[in-house]
Amino acid sequence: MYAPERQQEILRLARDGGRVDVVSLAEQFQVTAETIRRDLKALDRAGAVRRVHGGAIPVGRLDFEPDLAEREITAADEKDRIARAALAELPNEGTMIVDAGSTVALFAAALPVEFSLTVVTHSLPIAARLADHPGVQLHLVGGRVRHRTRAAVDAWALRAYGEIRADVLFVAANGFSPERGLTTPDLAEAAVKRAAMAAARRVVLLADSSKHGQEHFARFGDLSDVDLLITDSGLSPEDALAIERGGTEVVRA
Repeated sequence: MYAPERQQEILRLARDGGRVDVVSLAEQFQVTAETIRRDLKALDRAGAVRRVHGGAIPVGRLDFEPDLAEREITAADEKDRIARAALAELPNEGTMIVDAGSTVALFAAALPVEFSLTVVTHSLPIAARLADHPGVQLHLVGGRVRHRTRAAVDAWALRAYGEIRADVLFVAANGFSPERGLTTPDLAEAAVKRAAMAAARRVVLLADSSKHGQEHFARFGDLSDVDLLITDSGLSPEDALAIERGGTEVVRA
């Protein structure tokens, strides 16, 4: 098991049990206590847990938001499968909006060179990946750039999305469920996501199954606003069926 996978499992155990201790974790994962302490230190730096004597407790904040580097290594295999499945939803010589997010960035990086598309994005990392794509006419939406996500937000970005109409939006979320809708930790990013959804004829949500049931501070839509959810097989068939009853098609990659 790689360190990021172990840390994700430690975080799950902490949230489920309310606390984890170094000795028990070392026995469970068959690693040294020092390895577990390094894992807890990494999770503490990320704001996911708070270290206490002998272990850690979950922070559990609704506004917790991992940085871009951490998101890129979390559930990497699942995100790669989701990104590749999303290629089937590309419009033919149309226009698409690409939201900010680690899974969406993988999707953008996987665009075949033979595709000819107009792409609009407010994500600096995604724009950098697509700038040299031979078939992409790239439009970069401006605004204040959030350091944590490298995404443009606020009035400039909202105005730009209010002036366009795209065939499809590939959007990301930090949490999704039929009951709680689509959520993200930051109000400014939520506003841009909402504007991008209004600018697109079709909305495709790219989100790994760990986001299901998660709830964050800023809500930017109902799950029923999404035409298609592409996730991984970690989402149970029962949960997928519940989502589809609300009118959203589900693909489990």
